Amino acid sequence: MRQLGWTLCAMTLLATSNGCLIPMYSGDPIRRAQELIYTSEDLRAITDEWERIWFLDQPSHMTPYRTHGGIL
Repeated sequence: MRQLGWTLCAMTLLATSNGCLIPMYSGDPIRRAQELIYTSEDLRAITDEWERIWFLDQPSHMTPYRTHGGIL
């Protein structure tokens, strides 16, 4: 009985770790490509948003390069 319990536990862990029960993307190749493009654009936008929140997209005034037309 104990062997059966361990076998069922192992089968459950393997079955749940191989993928999703409900697929994330469509089965249609054209629609799936569009969904993947949207997903990658969203992930790219996260880094831009993070830099904007922490003011990392601002020019650094520690270098001699100025963005306002002064020293270049």
